[in-house]
Amino acid sequence: MSLRIEFHPEAQEDLQAAYRWYRERNRTVARRFLREIDTLIATIGEAPERGRSHVASTRRLVCRRFPFVVVYRRYEGLIVIVAVAHGRRRPGYWRRR
Repeated sequence: MSLRIEFHPEAQEDLQAAYRWYRERNRTVARRFLREIDTLIATIGEAPERGRSHVASTRRLVCRRFPFVVVYRRYEGLIVIVAVAHGRRRPGYWRRR
C-alpha cells in the first residue's frame, strides 16, 4: 500500500530549482534527474522505512546518479517531503521546515 505523499512548499521549490539548473545545461539530463527523483518518491511511498534515519525526526534516500537526497518525515498515513537537497551544499538548511 502506498502512502499519500505531499511536498513541503520549500521542498517543491528545491526540486524546481534543481530541475531548472539541469535543464539550462542539458534537457536530457534534466529529465533523467526528474525520473530518478520520481523513483525515489515512489520508493518512499511504498516502503518509507527504506530511507536511513536522519536528523530532526526525518529519513532520507540518496540519489544514485545525482548529488541529491530526498529528506522526508512520516506521519500517520502521510509522507511529507521536506527537502530535495544537494548533498554538498548548505547542509541542514532545511531543518527549520
